[in-house]
Amino acid sequence: MSLPSLEILENNHTFPGPYVFKVIGFADANFTGRVVASVRDELGIDIDPPYSLRSTSSGKHVAITLEPECSSPQKVLAIYSRLMGMDGLVMLL
Repeated sequence: MSLPSLEILENNHTFPGPYVFKVIGFADANFTGRVVASVRDELGIDIDPPYSLRSTSSGKHVAITLEPECSSPQKVLAIYSRLMGMDGLVMLL
């Protein structure tokens, strides 16, 4: 998975502001909780960022859409880097 460049992030988003992350993974081992906690920890916030879930019909995978407030493009890249190393990750958009 390749990360967006700082230039692309700066040209297409306003910081600080919300940024949409889409994370798809296996719906086991508390994947959703680990994803949300990772974003919360990276941002240094005490409450969960806004997010929604969608499960596949088989229940094998879950798609998580998060929209946290990010202070900079560097923070977006830090979150991507943290999520890329997660067990159970299938795809990160």
